[in-house]
Amino acid sequence: MIAKARMRYLGSSAQKTRLVVDQIRGLGVNEAIATLRESPKSVSRDIIKVLRSAVANAEKGESRIDADTLFVSRAYVDVGPSMKRIRPATFGRAFRILRRTCHIALELDARAGLVARPSRAKRREAEAKLSHGGATPPAAKKARGAKKSGAGAKALEQPEKV
Repeated sequence: MIAKARMRYLGSSAQKTRLVVDQIRGLGVNEAIATLRESPKSVSRDIIKVLRSAVANAEKGESRIDADTLFVSRAYVDVGPSMKRIRPATFGRAFRILRRTCHIALELDARAGLVARPSRAKRREAEAKLSHGGATPPAAKKARGAKKSGAGAKALEQPEKV
């Protein structure tokens, strides 16, 4: 665990909050925020606050981890205290209302060995340099964008009959 953040006494039920938290468990931080932004649930705004707080804790902590390598390692929702309210009803009766609360806790961890992957063009250039002794041959540069057509393409496809 690199960083941890909690929100206590959130004014939503634990059942509703768990539906959203289950969607981000195990995701990278950026992917989790994108998922929460697209979620139609109102509790997702509060979960984004907790997630951003955990990222800030990781960046400002002792280890000073880059946010791009972080992922949600643990995410859980606990039941908080319920506030009891009374709703008046007809004939002198009263109905009891429970305003439920919950506690959210998120823990972030860094992925081991996460390295930014180079683009496809850069990988092809690196492969060409390795196979041709360090420099990209001019014929390979021409062949990348050239499309074979006409008589030259037919000659390459079918050998001559003798």
